[in-house]
Amino acid sequence: MPSEARNIALTVKAMRPVVPAKDFEISKRFYVDLGFRPQTLTDRLAEMHLAAYSFILQGYYVEQWAENFVMHILVSDVNLWWAHIIAIDLAARYGVKTREPQLEDWGSVASVVDPSGVLWRITQGPASNAG
Repeated sequence: MPSEARNIALTVKAMRPVVPAKDFEISKRFYVDLGFRPQTLTDRLAEMHLAAYSFILQGYYVEQWAENFVMHILVSDVNLWWAHIIAIDLAARYGVKTREPQLEDWGSVASVVDPSGVLWRITQGPASNAG
């Protein structure tokens, strides 16, 4: 890596995706129920925190963009996440689609689609790669 690129890399403090919200308040409530803690940035932007990780939720929506947006989370226990999703009844409360963990070639994957159409893939790799 050239020294200039190495220098700019050292300045990065975070890299956060910006997730669209068709109805900002409903989406924010959905993510709070899922376990995220919101930090208001503006009336149409919130940083959604989950431990050391976060994304920006924005009150801006383009259907084609939202329906092609995928968030991929690698976790150590996909079944714990699935039990949480079922316990808080996201599907019924928000009218969203969920899919129980399925074994794929590289690991187990559960999914939930948020109220705006964003797909969240919650994944656990094989035991040697989990975490």
